[in-house]
Amino acid sequence: MTSDVTISGTITKAQNTGQQSVKLAEDFSQFLTLLTTQLQNQDPLSPMDSTEFTNQLVQFSQVEQSINTNQKLDSLLSLQLASISSVALGYVGLDVTYTSAEMNFDGTKEIDINYGLSEQASVAKINIYAEDGSLVRSMDAPKSPGAQKVVWDGKDNSGNIMEPGTYSVKIDAANKDGKPMTVSTAVSGNVRGIESQDGVIYLLVGERAIALSSVINASVPEQTASTTTEDDTTES
Repeated sequence: MTSDVTISGTITKAQNTGQQSVKLAEDFSQFLTLLTTQLQNQDPLSPMDSTEFTNQLVQFSQVEQSINTNQKLDSLLSLQLASISSVALGYVGLDVTYTSAEMNFDGTKEIDINYGLSEQASVAKINIYAEDGSLVRSMDAPKSPGAQKVVWDGKDNSGNIMEPGTYSVKIDAANKDGKPMTVSTAVSGNVRGIESQDGVIYLLVGERAIALSSVINASVPEQTASTTTEDDTTES
């Protein structure tokens, strides 16, 4: 689930609360000056009714409490934003599987392509396209219902390794009646960093910005995991 807390939103809310606090202080100062002047110039034989002043003081107190509450909420929003950033940083360096039709090929590492069929398919093909829309690879795909996975080795139909970059995948499938099936995909990639776009934190996979809500799972890259295991064995 993507959080609604954003950097720009948090800053704006904090600025608004600060401005409200300053405005309240100015209004209260003017109110006290006016009250003092009126009290000094009132008729001693017919003193002013204090009820209205008391009501206004109560209103000022209520507004002040409301602003204090907003300040506390602003602090909580800032803490939540920091928490989201910390969570996102934890993905850096990990391999993630995320729901998307776009994937990053780094020139060497194979990419897992996951998809699901709601029913048995009569035809199923995985088509991979370059950024310019040209078809680079077409592969037969499993037709059984349920979750499926196919690995793309980064090669085109002629067996040539493709250049590093962003590619898109589309599953063309039809049911037993020949009607097209709607198929969603999830692909894998390595997180190289995080980024803020319009105040929202995203993971960077290649040149793509991935929403945290689209991440299905994460794991330590095999090479890193094996290196860590070897180091632990050496130390012991």
